[in-house]
Amino acid sequence: MTTVDDDACLHRDYCPLKSEPSPHFSLITKNTLAIVLAGGRGTRLKQLTDWRAKPSMPFAGKFRIIDFPLSNCVNSGIRRIGVATQYKAQSLIRHIQRGWSFLDGRFHEFVELMPAQQRVEESWYQGTADAVFQNLDIVRRHDPEFMLILAGDHVYKMDYGKMLAYHVAQSADMSVACIEVPLEEARSFGVVSVNDEGRIVSFAEKPANPLPAPGKTDRVLASMGIYVFNARFLYEQLIRDADDPKSSHDFGKDVIPYLLSRYRVFAHRFGDSCVNMVGDVPYWRDVGTVDAYWEANLELVKVTPDLNLYDDNWPIWTHQEQLPSAKFVFDDEDRRGQALDSMVSGGCVISGSTVRRSLLFSNVRVNSFGLIEDSVILPNVEVGRHVRLKRVVVDKNCDIPPGLEAGFDPDEDRKRFYVTEKGVTLITPEMLGQRIHHTR
Repeated sequence: MTTVDDDACLHRDYCPLKSEPSPHFSLITKNTLAIVLAGGRGTRLKQLTDWRAKPSMPFAGKFRIIDFPLSNCVNSGIRRIGVATQYKAQSLIRHIQRGWSFLDGRFHEFVELMPAQQRVEESWYQGTADAVFQNLDIVRRHDPEFMLILAGDHVYKMDYGKMLAYHVAQSADMSVACIEVPLEEARSFGVVSVNDEGRIVSFAEKPANPLPAPGKTDRVLASMGIYVFNARFLYEQLIRDADDPKSSHDFGKDVIPYLLSRYRVFAHRFGDSCVNMVGDVPYWRDVGTVDAYWEANLELVKVTPDLNLYDDNWPIWTHQEQLPSAKFVFDDEDRRGQALDSMVSGGCVISGSTVRRSLLFSNVRVNSFGLIEDSVILPNVEVGRHVRLKRVVVDKNCDIPPGLEAGFDPDEDRKRFYVTEKGVTLITPEMLGQRIHHTR
């Protein structure tokens, strides 16, 4: 196992576990069309997704969650990408238009928006498979040889070229990216069982009694919601599934179980294609709850985080706002602007307050005599004087009034805010009585 010196993360080459460009940056990836499924609300994120889709959620100070699968595509050599949107997609559409217009259509490269538009019948997307089926005419026009289907709401770095090469080598009809997860978390995933050659022999969507992975007692092999298909095979299966009145038109619930006994469906281990693995555990996060979202963001302020964002070989691309550098002002004993063990994004001003073990997104203003600890503050937040926050997530555009305290007394917080099972307090503008979204 390669070790990383603590001081190294202060430098450009902070992690020596750099990835090489995909060895499969070739005809395989060139002839692949990726569809990112980005239409879901993400109800477990509570009020954070009242006005945005989960893939549009800000993450890691300056990114959106959808930037990770999109960056994986571009870095893997897949430059033809469709993004299927549905639920409250305006902020997601705006982000893609501003941040992902750099691909060159003259070379048949694109990120194309595929909003739900009732192209086939008078209904919105009914499931993950239906979202692709309803865009089948658009997909066929691009005439890909392979189809890569991706969830747009997970945070990870992966070389899809290696998965595609595995798919071809196995002469597979479909391949499913899989990762080992703890047995107690299995009820949130599709759980697969494989034979000795890696072929999937059973698939259970969110099972009550999951089977452990081969040779393990406390872990299961779970689907990551990443699929590779031979394109013409996928067309046939989507049409068949669409004609089945008993189907819910979902890849996990309907398509995969149907295929297992009839076609060659293989499991591809995420560890074989993950990028910049720090230590021995591949990094993949489903930030689908407020607790998971808070934890994944605060992991990044550690000296050596499991997710390496300081990597020139596998960059995460996004829309770059033109913002001034972060600023820290006042250096008096009772009024010192400082941030310790924290990440502070562009446009932020820490004015005479202390920030510890926290992540501040763009354009956060923290006024004097305050304390912020173990917190995630989303963009465009104004924090008033004498405010104390601990273990909170503050949503975008909040104006925190002077003297407010949150995160210290869960019972008191529940009177105004949402408090998670692990004691993280969520604050949104609406909870503060601030109308950001005017619908009437």
